[in-house]
Amino acid sequence: MPNYRFPHATLAVMAKAPIPGQVKTRLIPALGAEGASRLHAALLRRTVGAMLHANLCPIQLWCSPDTDHPEFIELQVLGTVLKTQCPGDLGARMGHAARECLETARKVIIIGTDCPVLHAGFVEQAIITLTNGHDAIVGPAEDGGYYLLGLNRTADELFQSMPWGGERVLLETRRRLDNLGWRWSELAPLWDVDRPEDLQRLESVNL
Repeated sequence: MPNYRFPHATLAVMAKAPIPGQVKTRLIPALGAEGASRLHAALLRRTVGAMLHANLCPIQLWCSPDTDHPEFIELQVLGTVLKTQCPGDLGARMGHAARECLETARKVIIIGTDCPVLHAGFVEQAIITLTNGHDAIVGPAEDGGYYLLGLNRTADELFQSMPWGGERVLLETRRRLDNLGWRWSELAPLWDVDRPEDLQRLESVNL
């Protein structure tokens, strides 16, 4: 059993299998289907590798469409637990992961793999914030979404009928957290790689 710094937290990484034509579709015009898939795989490996190296807490890799892809198997060997995402939209899948993680952990940190500048320090800060009494913490993304959601408890309002993929996800999440009456805070904003214009910034990142 690894000697985690925060053994009562769980990091849930939402991950799609790097299948050409099914990932990073907005980058296909610039990179082609194979190139977009390779970039997705590189971001997946970089994100999970950084979190494994930090040894902060147990890591669950929530896989779509299933856990069979060789990239997932390799990350399992390195120390993640593989889970299969449930059917439904992103909100349904994130909500399911959050509920399941909180059955055995005191707090859950949910991230994706689209943010190349997300390092373990942000996850550590999120865990510490939750440990110090906050109910939730959000990592704002520059495109209007978020790259991290940390929770001590969960609520369906955070995941249902959300305009996923749009520019209002962060604003709507803030509004719903306020309506819940929870104590919550935010991390520093970061950028995702989703659109062709993001590729130039990616050149400065060592994947």
